[in-house]
Formats: sequence, C-alpha cells, structure tokens
Amino acid sequence: MAKRKVDTENRGFQTRWESEYMFTKVAGKPVCLLCGESVAVLKEYNLRRHYETKHADKNKNMDMEQRLQKAEELKRGLKSRQALFKKAKSQGQAAVKASFILAEEIAKSARPFTEGDFIKNCMIKVCDEVCPEKRQLFLNVSLSRNTIAERVDQLSINLKEQLVKKGKDFIAYSLAVDESTDISDIAQLSIFIRGVDSNLSVTEEFLALRPMHGTTTGHDLYEEVSRCVNEMELPWEKLVGLTTDGAPAMCGHRSGLVAKIREKMQEENATGELTAYHCIIHQEALCGKALKMEHVMSIITRTVNFIRAKGLNHRQFKAFLTELETEHGDLPYHTEVRWLSQGKVLQRCFELCEEICLFLDSKGKDTTQLRDEMFLCEMAFLCDITSHLNAINLQLQGRDRVISDMYSTVKAFKTKLTLWETQMRKENLSHFPSCQTMKEKLSTSAFPSTQLADKIGMLAADFRRRFADFEAQKSRLELLGNPFAVDVESSPPNLQMELIDLQCNDALRAKYAAVGAAEFARFLPGTMPQLRIQAAQTLSMFGSTYLCEQLFSLMNLNKTSHRSRLTAEHLHSILRISSAQSLTPNIDELVEKMGHHQVSPSTSNK
Repeated sequence: MAKRKVDTENRGFQTRWESEYMFTKVAGKPVCLLCGESVAVLKEYNLRRHYETKHADKNKNMDMEQRLQKAEELKRGLKSRQALFKKAKSQGQAAVKASFILAEEIAKSARPFTEGDFIKNCMIKVCDEVCPEKRQLFLNVSLSRNTIAERVDQLSINLKEQLVKKGKDFIAYSLAVDESTDISDIAQLSIFIRGVDSNLSVTEEFLALRPMHGTTTGHDLYEEVSRCVNEMELPWEKLVGLTTDGAPAMCGHRSGLVAKIREKMQEENATGELTAYHCIIHQEALCGKALKMEHVMSIITRTVNFIRAKGLNHRQFKAFLTELETEHGDLPYHTEVRWLSQGKVLQRCFELCEEICLFLDSKGKDTTQLRDEMFLCEMAFLCDITSHLNAINLQLQGRDRVISDMYSTVKAFKTKLTLWETQMRKENLSHFPSCQTMKEKLSTSAFPSTQLADKIGMLAADFRRRFADFEAQKSRLELLGNPFAVDVESSPPNLQMELIDLQCNDALRAKYAAVGAAEFARFLPGTMPQLRIQAAQTLSMFGSTYLCEQLFSLMNLNKTSHRSRLTAEHLHSILRISSAQSLTPNIDELVEKMGHHQVSPSTSNK
C-alpha cells in the first residue's frame, strides 16, 4: 500500500479554529497563539489535542465572544512581534550591506582600513544634525579596521569566484606578466588574463599579484604563474599568448618564463602554439633611445635641475618669467621612469630658451652650449620627434585594446617615419614645427637636415628590428583587422573555404563597415567555426603590459612608507577590487551569507 503524503491532501486552515483552539496560520503551518508552538500536520484532531492537553484549564470559563476577542488580541501581538523581527532583520542587513559598500570604496580610493572609523564618526555627526532619531541605525554600521579588512577580503574572494566561473567558458585566453619592486623591496609579479568565450565576448581582468621574497629567475616566475593558472582551473591547452616586459628572466630561450611555459604546454599535450610578445609600449619607448641624443637631454636636465633643485632659484625664476610676461610661468621636471615627461620638458625649454639663458646669465652660469645654433637645432628636432613618439605612446595605452589595432598603429608610424625622412632630406619641415621655427631663426649656418634625416632613418630601422615578432604574425593580425582584404590563397587551408564565404557575403561586409574590426568578430556566423576560433585567439592576446604597469601604480599608492606593513593578502584583495573592470562584487549575495552574523538593534549598545 502506498504511503500517504500529507501535502497532497489539500488540508486547509479553518477560521473557527482560532477561537476554539487558539491557533493561527503562519507560513503555512498552524501556530498556537498561547505558547507559540507549531503543529506538524494540519488536522483538527492535532490542534484540539494540543489545546486540551496544555491550555484547556486556563480558558475554560471564557464564552465564545471572549475567546474571539482574546484570539484577536493574541494575533495582533504576534503580528507586531513579527514586524519588529522583520524590521530588525532588514536594518541589520542594511548595516552589513553599508559596511560592504564603504569597504569597497575605501579599497578603490587606496585609503587605509582605519579610515572606516573616521567615516563613521563623520556619519554620526551629520546624523546628529540632520536626522537624530536615526542615530542608532548609523551606530549599527560596523566600520572598524578589522571589519573593513574582513569585508575587503570577502569582496575580493567574490570577484575571484566570478572570474573562475567565467574562466570555465573561455575558448582561448592569454596572460600579461610583469615584475616590479614595492616600497619594502619585495619583488611583486603581476599577472593579468584576457579571455574570450564562445560568444566572442572579451574579459580582461586582474589574475594575481604574487610576492617573490627570494630570487626572480625564469624558473621562479614560472612556478608562480603555473600555480596561479592551476588555482584558477584554467586549461593549459587554451593558453594562446603571453606578453612580457622582455626581461631575460621572461624571454630567455632555455630557462625563461616563456620557454618554461612552452615546455609545460608540451607536457599537457596542448595542440596549439604559444605566441610570445614583448610589450609594444615598452618597445616603442626603447626605440626612442636609438636617436642617440643623450648629450642634448643631459644639458637640458642639468639646466632644469639647477633652476628647480634649489627653492631660491626656483622662486626667482618664476618671478623672472612673471616680469617678462611669458606664456609659461614655470619649468616641469623630467624623470626617466615617466617617459611622457621628456616631451613636456623639451617643449617648455625650447619655448623659454631665451628667458632661461638670461636667467642663467644673471646667476653667472655659462650659457655657451644653450646658445649654440647646432645644439638648438638638435633640441628643436628632439622636441618634435619626442612629441610624435609621445603621441603614438598614448595611442597604445589603455584597457581593452585589440592587438591588431595596436599593430596597425605601429605600422602607420613606421610609414610616417619613412615619409619624414624623405621630407627632412628635402628640408620640408611640415611635420616638425620646432625645427621650422629654428630654421627661420638661423643667422649664418644652414639647417642640418641631412644629419637629422639620418637620425630618423636610425629610428625607423630600430622600429623594424624591434617589431619583427609582430611582422611574423602579420597575416594572423590582418585576418582580424580586415578579413575582407586577406588573400585567400595565402591563408591557412582550414580557413580558405570560410574566407571565401565571408568575402562574398554582402550582409557581413556591410556589418563590418558598421561596427568595425573589434566588434565584427561577434557577428561571424556559426557556419564559420574556424574563423571564430581564429578570431577568439587573436582577440584574447595582449599587445602590452600596460595593465601590469597600471597595477604597480595602484600598488605604490596603497603600499606606501606609512603602510609598509600591509600584508600580501590584504594588498592582493585591495588590488583585485580597485582594478576590476567587467566584474563587480555581488554584495547582496555576501549579505545573505552573512545573515547569521547580523547584529540586532537590541544588542548593539552592549
């Protein structure tokens, strides 16, 4: 005989039971209004037995009207207690959620965890003036140092869990790896991931920051990267690209990070080949050194330092410029680490050259070099060419940059260098305004256009040499950049049929013209699986380690001389929150998990 199921019998609660047995229905279960106990099975016999056993003697002298009145009073009391409990619960959840929100803001703004106490004191003072009756609600929000630290760790874990979940859908991913040193002289290895899922949506996120207390050899770097990839449960066979800063420990042919990862992929029987790149931005900055014009920069740096290093000189120079009513009122500093500052210093020095010489004369300094016409021509040229280099540098920076677009930017600059060299030999200075100004000022000697054209030629040669690895991937990058212009016959055999179908499809050609190369890949139909895989692999590649460099700036903002004891775990959590781009912490989910830790208003004063 089949066992009876109570929930299938459609038993309903009858209103008369409220006065007869002092029961009411709460959340689908009968609950005694007198003692608060609930009965498992909704049957009149069970309710009557409970009432007669435990409460019959207390209410035997009541008539029906009195019993009805008492039942109503008990129901009102129960509802008020329930409302109070719900209010306390919602207030507790709101307090926990507020602490999460403020912890996220503290992490993003690089503030110390102790800032939570300061924020709470400010909140209380504002509350006392604006809404004093709600003071207790603000007091319930815990913002102590330990609470903020705990919340930051929980937010970081939540972001990591989301990334791990996204990583399971990646059909291709690449890594960007760079290494730097923090304020405590601890080597920090920064790792970012760029993954593409089956919908060809790109996710670009911080993967890990690993402190390295010992050596930083290729093997040490490999161990950290390998551990990170395994922790995130990322399959090695889907790794297609690795971008580094080009250091020997990263790119060594035998024991560098790239070589070690290639060995690991062979062990894992990965069919694809790892493509390694040297950061485009880093290489572009190194190309600038091919000009061999350090002698010009050293004189300018020495001059700027004389003016800026001593407070008296600096004040007098600014006052001197004010008297002359010049367009600029000061000179900026230049530092080798900040590549873009060189162009600003050169431009300002060129524009204020006469005023600088007058000021140095008043200080008894020799200005022969600064007045030399050959030096001034070289400074004008360096000013213009540095401005062009800075422009391409800025074009290459930023998040979510597609490697094919970055390659196109470099390719365009190489073409410009060829044009500039030709024009310079003909003394056509259309694209060199400072040189044009200098040529007009020359008194006797001719403008050294041939020597400067040779400099441009040296720069162009260095660009070709340094970007040879990108030239080797030219066909692959052009396939994503403009698949409609690719030569089908020279393409890989597995792509040829799909390329013909694509190039003959007018609707897809129109879509490409409308959305551009980066977005067009998403519109490739499922009937072109090889092209979609190829697009996913190229989209996943990093063109630079810009994100790593940006992370090191965030690291230095957080781990300062005043916070040098910040633990590696807390630093890691802060950086994951502050660098998150496409992911946001699910605070509501975290609050739900924290339900059993909520503090009720009745105990908050203890």
